[in-house]
Amino acid sequence: MQAYRLVRANAGAAGVDHQSLGDFEKDLKNNLYRLWNRMSSGSYFPPPVKSVAIPKKAGGERILGVPTVADRVAQAVVKLQIEPDIEPYFLKDSYGYRPGKSALDAVGVTRKRCWRYDWVLEFDIRGLFDNIPHALILRALRKHVDCKWALLYVERWLKAPLQQPDGCLVARDQGTPQGGVVSPLLSNLFLHYVFDTWMKKRFPGVSWCRYADDGLLHCHSLRQARELHRALEERFRECGLELHPQKTKIVYCKDSNRCADYPVTSFDFLGYAFRGRASKNAKGELFVSFSPAVSNGALKSMRALVRKSNLRNRVDRSIEDIAQKFNPVLRGWIYYYGRFNRSALYPFLRYFNHALRAWVMNKHKRFRGKRTRAGQYLERMARSQPDLFAHWRYRMTGVFA
Repeated sequence: MQAYRLVRANAGAAGVDHQSLGDFEKDLKNNLYRLWNRMSSGSYFPPPVKSVAIPKKAGGERILGVPTVADRVAQAVVKLQIEPDIEPYFLKDSYGYRPGKSALDAVGVTRKRCWRYDWVLEFDIRGLFDNIPHALILRALRKHVDCKWALLYVERWLKAPLQQPDGCLVARDQGTPQGGVVSPLLSNLFLHYVFDTWMKKRFPGVSWCRYADDGLLHCHSLRQARELHRALEERFRECGLELHPQKTKIVYCKDSNRCADYPVTSFDFLGYAFRGRASKNAKGELFVSFSPAVSNGALKSMRALVRKSNLRNRVDRSIEDIAQKFNPVLRGWIYYYGRFNRSALYPFLRYFNHALRAWVMNKHKRFRGKRTRAGQYLERMARSQPDLFAHWRYRMTGVFA
């Protein structure tokens, strides 16, 4: 039941059996009993994983493996069993998929280190979830987990075939499905040995930060960054992985105190763009600080979601309905992207207000074609009801103009 609650909280689509969470809930007690009975007897064999292609932000497609609802519950059971045995061994600079750690923690520590070190080696692993060698991940798992039934089911999940959209089954001899409940923990354990502990042993003086398959190494010089790049390529190759050639690069953290001539002076990490930005010191003097703010890619994704919602044409809804629908999303964006350099988020918040203004013009006949009047109407509403929308409390100039 605890595992089911975790699965329900994460929602998700149906698997190869076309059974949704709602369908599973209709006979919840019996569905959970059958799953428990099969798992406890050792007779549970996972069904194929549904192959789903989703677009990447940078273009192309990523293949997700979507297990059935019952299989996600079974995976959550095993994760609850083995995570307490594995978690204590992870290092402090590993942030992804871990209880008590977040992407914002990783952004915060990276921000401080970019002030201390002149150079960053940014790396990304190409197709991590698709290329993890089964023998290596099982060897790492057996080092920490004594529970035989958990090991049995993990091995079966690793070998479960992938069902293509046309119904064909594809056997898998490597990788763990991106979309599985237990997959993030397995990939984290794998990289713990491939990268984290290797860095600690081979380069103990180098500061690094890793979130899943994205990582950063902070260097004192360009020469050190290049040496680390070569060593990292060799290490990942030995372990069946490959650095992404376009997403792996050396970056110079250029600011007011750094004047070297180097072509790459910015990088994106976890939805934040790190680059030189105008700042003020305690005396009010302007200087350039190398710091994070919401990335252009994240802003583009947020605008795309607003466009996809067709907000401006939802004239069948009241403004209270619109607020109820969007506030959870807006709060999430403000909480995450507003943590560092919140003002960089304001152009998007104005964009959302302009979509609201278009909605007002379509909703009310008296505002048709009258952009200024519609903006003034929303401005008055924002003053009288500043908590109606999550972002209205931040007073921005020209928000409805």
